[in-house]
Amino acid sequence: MNRYPIWKYAILVIALLLGTVYTLPNFFGEAPAVQVSSGKATVKVDNTTLQRVEEALKTAGLSPQTLALDGASIRARFDTTDNQIKAKDAIEKALIPDASNPSFVVALNLVTRSPAWLTSLGAAPMYLGLDLRGGVHFMLQVDMQAALTQRVEALVGDLRTTFREKDLRHGGMSRSGQTIEMRLRDAKQLQAAQDLIAAQFADLQINSVADGNEFRLTATIKPEAARLVQAQALKQNITTLHNRINELGVAEPVIQQQGLDRIVVQLPGVQDTAKAKDILGRTATLEVRMVDESTEARAAEQGGMVPFGAERYLERDGRPLIVKKQVVLTGDNLTDAQPGFDSQTQEPVVNLTLDGKGARIFKDVTRDNVGKRMAIILFEKGKGEVVTAPVIRAEIGGGRVQISGRMTTAEANDTALLLRAGSLAAPMEIIEERTIGPSLGAENIAKGFNSVTWGFVVIVAFMAIYYAMFGVFSGIALGVNLLLLVAVLSLLQATLTLPGMAAMALALGMAIDSNVLINERVREELRNGASPQAAIHAGYDRAWSTILDSNITTLIAGVALLAFGSGPVRGFAVVHCIGILTSMFSAVLFSRGLVNLWYGGKKKLKSVSIGTVWRPEAGTAVKAD
Repeated sequence: MNRYPIWKYAILVIALLLGTVYTLPNFFGEAPAVQVSSGKATVKVDNTTLQRVEEALKTAGLSPQTLALDGASIRARFDTTDNQIKAKDAIEKALIPDASNPSFVVALNLVTRSPAWLTSLGAAPMYLGLDLRGGVHFMLQVDMQAALTQRVEALVGDLRTTFREKDLRHGGMSRSGQTIEMRLRDAKQLQAAQDLIAAQFADLQINSVADGNEFRLTATIKPEAARLVQAQALKQNITTLHNRINELGVAEPVIQQQGLDRIVVQLPGVQDTAKAKDILGRTATLEVRMVDESTEARAAEQGGMVPFGAERYLERDGRPLIVKKQVVLTGDNLTDAQPGFDSQTQEPVVNLTLDGKGARIFKDVTRDNVGKRMAIILFEKGKGEVVTAPVIRAEIGGGRVQISGRMTTAEANDTALLLRAGSLAAPMEIIEERTIGPSLGAENIAKGFNSVTWGFVVIVAFMAIYYAMFGVFSGIALGVNLLLLVAVLSLLQATLTLPGMAAMALALGMAIDSNVLINERVREELRNGASPQAAIHAGYDRAWSTILDSNITTLIAGVALLAFGSGPVRGFAVVHCIGILTSMFSAVLFSRGLVNLWYGGKKKLKSVSIGTVWRPEAGTAVKAD
């Protein structure tokens, strides 16, 4: 009656082992480290960089505990913060000869001390939030007026192109702030211009006035269109920040909108505020321009004077290239970039997908410039570098573009990544900055750990006193619940914050409620005269429906917090929901497994250790053990 088959015990043992393995990394803590990542989107961190870092540390007399290439960055772990700072200075001296034009980012960070065998199993510690781990907090103000100005500038180019395609003449078109002005010679041209703008530029509202013998037409962005531009700018900036902050190797950075024009950035574990600010400012802008192939331009590549209307930039191999100042396309017109291979030559290529406006412009430009080179330039901190400059082989329409020429497979992958990274839709500035030190985070961890520990100890002590052996089983099941909860959070790489630790403490109190229901149900069966084995069986079976109902209703509340909450509320809700699921497993399956293992093999069981069983009808109390 009260025996588990072998496969059920096997499941419990496997769950216990997995819970132990994935919980262990949280006990090893973190060590100071130095992280080296790319300082430019066109610079790669590879094994050659790793050798240079190793030589720099050896020259400085420093021996890192670990030194390895981790993805797109190098991490060197040290035993003390003093060695960490010395290593940072040594690496910067070796890798960054020119501080004004750094090719690498050397930042202070924290990495886990977990042994290699745990890491190889995919076991990693929970991410800790800013309030527990320490780090930096930034509030960024987005310049929405600049976003609107950029949009108006793009509309001016579209208007000129459309007017030229429709052979609609005008006396001049210019932009003044966020207003587009154009002059038209007569009423017929004015009416044609108004009809064209109304039909193809729904975002603009127009107004016209007579100006002598001519008419002056002004166009501004409609309020609803302006709000859409601002919302899209904010969204694009958040996406770009995610791409850039990944270079710091920050575990679970928080990047979220606050209000209509602000972005909050939290970087847990980052110690180097200056480097974090440097990364935030390193957002790239893509531009497509035509290469100047005139005789003067060829001479300028050899060191001569750059012709009027052109600029000199360096290619990836360091050679100068003269390109025209006129911008054909920007990164805003690019929707996707993927590496691939040419179907005929099988050489590596990059396949681009443009939006409708970009496809139209690109078709016109490629039709008029077959056989000429087109440069794709990446701008970072105001400095441009030519990513690639392919030759236009034919007119390209349909919005799908193929970039090829002297690229390896790795270079094609890198180029696609750069083009996908995007650019800032509007400039930003830091208006608030806070640093939370590791010592404050350690204090918060200690307080949270103490609250969970003491809550656990008091609950287990009460259960053992009140329910005797069954209380001990409940305490063990509660410990397994805590183990599984931490393991699941670690496996999901969830971010633990102070509200999360509060939810963990609350989960312990709620988890023991299921065992109280079971124990009281067993007592009730004993009071009604059932045999001990029958009381155990009926107690677990009949308490299950009540446990399920109460946990489902609590889970619904947790899901609502998760769906509609934000920030700390979501952190609380995640731990709360996972705690409910693990408590149902431990309180019912695991505790019953312990009871079955202890009592199930006894055929003539006369009593069970479950504390005092009151018999109201007899007016006596019987110790059921």
